[in-house]
Amino acid sequence: MVLKHMKTPIGWWQSSINIQPLPSLGLTSTLTLEIMSGPECCKNPPAISSGGESGEVLQIASLNSYVSGKPDSKIAVLLVSDVYGYEAPKLRQVADKVASAGYYAVVPDFFNGDPMTSEYEIDDWLRKHTPEQVVEFAKPLIQALKEKGITRVGAAGFCWGGKVVVELAKYGEIQVAALLHPSLVTLDDIKGVRVPIAILGAELDKQSPPELIKEFEAALVANEVYHFVKIYPGVGHGWTIRYNDDDAAEVKSAEEAHQDLVNWFMKCL
Repeated sequence: MVLKHMKTPIGWWQSSINIQPLPSLGLTSTLTLEIMSGPECCKNPPAISSGGESGEVLQIASLNSYVSGKPDSKIAVLLVSDVYGYEAPKLRQVADKVASAGYYAVVPDFFNGDPMTSEYEIDDWLRKHTPEQVVEFAKPLIQALKEKGITRVGAAGFCWGGKVVVELAKYGEIQVAALLHPSLVTLDDIKGVRVPIAILGAELDKQSPPELIKEFEAALVANEVYHFVKIYPGVGHGWTIRYNDDDAAEVKSAEEAHQDLVNWFMKCL
């Protein structure tokens, strides 16, 4: 199902734990955060990358980053990970696909070697790593890319990374945005976006269900923001980079989303 525009309240993690609102996430004071220590955001965690990618790890603005593509490209695409970080093999494979379209793909280690692992409770990890912090890490990285000759920057955020990309899009740090099964993104966030944005959602996603995606759509329509919105049937939260290799339908849907992502950047960057 393809939707033509969009806006959102909150796609966030749920559990029985209620905490005070976190201003750093841009949430209103009337809202109670629910943190998910449950299965959806942590389903099918990736193995650490063991090689086989097309790119390499370099340091950019003090951050280790997986980079793929021609270094002399004038257009960069940042891929902002979910809670599992930049070493996830399937995320790096998406970066390679983006790079194959002619872009300089960059997957930064925004967690400084501290991704979500089984040693953490998800709520503890989330308190340590806020999107606001990562936005501040991203700014000097983008500046460093510009200093090496990059003239335009796009960004794709996966799950947790969607909030980071929305913040970058609101404040003009990037020229094109994409959100894939986003979490934490609010309706006010979407109302603040003024750059072309794609939102790729999942029919079975409980963090950002189709109902929220439709709200995103309405806001983008109202603000006349160029966009592409699509809901992929039969898949759930995180499927584009945590799909089950043994599920042919999931694999096919993930590959479709990857191609849609590349096509979006080719159209807008």
